[in-house]
Amino acid sequence: MKPAPFDYVRAHSVDEAVRTLAEADGDGKILAGGQSLMPVLALRMARPRVLVDVNRIPGLATITPTGSDVRLGALVRHARLVEQPHHPLLAEAARWIGHTAIRSRGTSGGSIAHADPSAELPVVAAALEATVHIAGPGGTRAETATSFFAGPLETTLAEDEMITAVDLPVPSRWGFAEFSRRHGDFGLVLVVAAEVAGRWRLAIGGVGGVPLRPAEAEQLLNDGAEVDAVAAAAAAETQPQSDIHASADYRRAMTAEFVRRALASHGKRAAA
Repeated sequence: MKPAPFDYVRAHSVDEAVRTLAEADGDGKILAGGQSLMPVLALRMARPRVLVDVNRIPGLATITPTGSDVRLGALVRHARLVEQPHHPLLAEAARWIGHTAIRSRGTSGGSIAHADPSAELPVVAAALEATVHIAGPGGTRAETATSFFAGPLETTLAEDEMITAVDLPVPSRWGFAEFSRRHGDFGLVLVVAAEVAGRWRLAIGGVGGVPLRPAEAEQLLNDGAEVDAVAAAAAAETQPQSDIHASADYRRAMTAEFVRRALASHGKRAAA
């Protein structure tokens, strides 16, 4: 199937992009890497009147260390995340994203905006309490990842707004563990553990509509509890749904196991 007809606009600035989105009156879509959007268009599950291509906007494809954070421009491709030395956790997570072609075209801003709760970057952003920078017709705003993800494939991004960058703290220690049927598939369960400013954070993907921050498990971890107790608490805080890929009980059991694995790996993964 081919996409429904649409107008194509190549934006040369953020202002031009958001102005074009506003003029589309809710019937426009941002085109960056296209790894999520194009299949949806091809199946005609979405029929935007206007596609706004942001790939030629300068300044959106940079990776910039900013003190204790790293700022990712919205157009940074996943393949660059794998290679960059500034944020080891991001590099490891990006290795699990899709396959070579997807990593070559997919962008950090696109993955955050798509908000798939089984995707790597939203879970990393949730664990690190990343800051999402957003531009719209009324100016710019910033929002934490925790509040930005509103539900399955839903965010607080308005129809005339676009992501310009994401700030992610660099953890002093971290662990990452993902379980999927094949490398490159979305994770059935994925776990990020990150120590930031002396406090451990956990985020779990694949077990709900948004990346889960298991509050009780995090508290146990910071109180020095045994790993098995932390893993059991994390699993108990999930409310996964059964689907064709795995039952809810299976995902809950894998949550406990992959929390253990993420925490077991952190000793080898201290930031330089």
